[in-house]
Amino acid sequence: MISSTRHRFVAIVAVAGVALAAGCASDDGNGADKDSAECAPFTAYQGHSGKTVTIYGSIRDAEQDSLNEAWKTFTQCTGIEIQYEGSGEFEAQLQVRVDGGNAPDLAFIPQPGLLATLARGGKVKPAAAEVKTLAEQNWSQDWLAYGMVDGKFYAAPLGSNVKSFVWYSPGYFKEKGYEVPTTWDQMIALSDTIATSGIKPWCAGIESGDATGWPATDWIEDVLLRTGGVETYDQWVTHGIPFNDPKIIEAVDKAGSILKSDKYVNGGYGGVKSIATTAFQEGGRPILDNKCAMHRQASFYAAQWPNGTKVGPDGDVYAFYFPTIDPAKGKPVLGAGEFTAAFTDRAEVQAVQQYLASAEFANSRAKLGSWVSANKGVKLDNVASPIDKLSVQILQDSSTVFRFDGSDLMPAKVGAGTFWKGMTEWISGKDTKSTLDYIENSWK
Repeated sequence: MISSTRHRFVAIVAVAGVALAAGCASDDGNGADKDSAECAPFTAYQGHSGKTVTIYGSIRDAEQDSLNEAWKTFTQCTGIEIQYEGSGEFEAQLQVRVDGGNAPDLAFIPQPGLLATLARGGKVKPAAAEVKTLAEQNWSQDWLAYGMVDGKFYAAPLGSNVKSFVWYSPGYFKEKGYEVPTTWDQMIALSDTIATSGIKPWCAGIESGDATGWPATDWIEDVLLRTGGVETYDQWVTHGIPFNDPKIIEAVDKAGSILKSDKYVNGGYGGVKSIATTAFQEGGRPILDNKCAMHRQASFYAAQWPNGTKVGPDGDVYAFYFPTIDPAKGKPVLGAGEFTAAFTDRAEVQAVQQYLASAEFANSRAKLGSWVSANKGVKLDNVASPIDKLSVQILQDSSTVFRFDGSDLMPAKVGAGTFWKGMTEWISGKDTKSTLDYIENSWK
């Protein structure tokens, strides 16, 4: 997987603060008019008028603007000013700032592994009891576990994404009489049918600059959840079993039955090796020209279709759940997201951290579009995009077994290093065993 920094794929780095506005705020020093219906949801956060809280994250450009808009009423009603800074160098610079004594009050951290490193170094403050209580109300245990380090709760989840999707053209499927597959075997049978029709059934792209290879790691993680189950997955990401364990070899070869099949890929671009040189952003676009039929990629890929592309069940493109292989392994879902960590424990910082864990914030942000959250309090009526709505439904489904992106849980040298590089070499022709031996040796 790639971190949330690269999920945004924007060129502009912006720094914005949300200025206090007249309206809800009163002059009584508490920051809110207690009789205002608009400010009623923010009663628990009062008493900090005139204070400033800084937040640092990887969310930028239009999505940054939406964040600022989402908490605007909160700042008006509480009198707390939020100064948010988004950066394309977030992961590297956060560590620099923390080590240099210039940490932000809060940070939106997309890697649980990074959160754990900072927490064990004594840099992150344990979440206040109010934050923990609210998080327990609004998130499943699967999600809460990623905000905990050595038994202590540090950070509530914020945004989310679902990676277990296969994009396709509803119109093309209807024209050809193809049914959306609900099992792996059905998906392979459909791939075989499409392959005989004159086009390649799959298209993919894993080129992503310094992060080339990450889409291939997502494939491996998604397949492993379906072949080995969550127990094997959890052992793998913590190196409880080696990277070249037979169960991992099985999953990689299973993914390779699609990604390394000349019969199946790479529609619109060439042979198997073209996957390594095809940009992530462009990987699924041949679907629009009927040059391929399916593209496995996350919910956030919706932003990569050309302007004017309609996303939805009756649109130009849509997505279906990446089917299970072994029903006994349940309904696994691979995904990622951010966690709100605090580097100071001032009262106003805790108030903002608590608010960001609330259903009020999640719904405020959802109404602005391009937002997915596993927060149980998100109302589907507030989620406009069909793919985002489907993502929220999957995340809120009690039968869903969620697991965070594996490469983000591993040490950076492996997850964002040899794993990415190894999968790129694998696509380019290296065999499975040699590839996994190489990654295993790097972990040692």
